[in-house]
Amino acid sequence: MPILGMSLITMKNLFSRPATRRYPAVKREPFPGARGEIVIDIEKCILCGLCARRCPDQALAVSKPERSWEIDHLRCILCGLCVQVCPTHCLSQEPLSHPPSLSREKFKFVQAPKEKKTTAGADER
Repeated sequence: MPILGMSLITMKNLFSRPATRRYPAVKREPFPGARGEIVIDIEKCILCGLCARRCPDQALAVSKPERSWEIDHLRCILCGLCVQVCPTHCLSQEPLSHPPSLSREKFKFVQAPKEKKTTAGADER
């Protein structure tokens, strides 16, 4: 009897579709509510560093003197803690996925220097 049961399972598996997708050719669209990669709006960022301190895997690095924000996607576990603690809401999780890579790349975002406001018209009276 066990041979008959095993042969039935074998025949079923031979004539059914595979359980997995052929990844590079067939990509699955992310479902609603799925966690995606971390995206930053660098112009809204105040470079406080709360996101980097809250990150459990230390995937983020914030440098105020360089005015830069950096993420290592291979270390990021997409927990979303950095998004929760951001006071300016410049971080978000988008349902995008970073393409697979064989090299360890860190993505660095640098803020443009802010122009100082001049008050030339206020001094003249």
